[in-house]
Amino acid sequence: MPRKFKSGEWVKVKGKLTSPKMQVIKYVPKKDLIFGLVDNDSYLECVWYKNGERKSEVFHHNRLIKMIETGGLLKTFITNPKLSLT
Repeated sequence: MPRKFKSGEWVKVKGKLTSPKMQVIKYVPKKDLIFGLVDNDSYLECVWYKNGERKSEVFHHNRLIKMIETGGLLKTFITNPKLSLT
């Protein structure tokens, strides 16, 4: 099965409005409990930050969608500069 995502890409869980924007870290091997086969191309480790705490979880790539917007994991607040013509 071909890999859908690359390391560093931004993804989100399908169908969840409140899911965080996550960054793909790497594909991880996962062993099938029934057949005992190892799948190296379907499970991704993703990372995100919530309240300054790093969270990480493994997802099947079919549960994720690629985000168009990219950017840092932490929110930053930029104030608009005040212009003065005098």
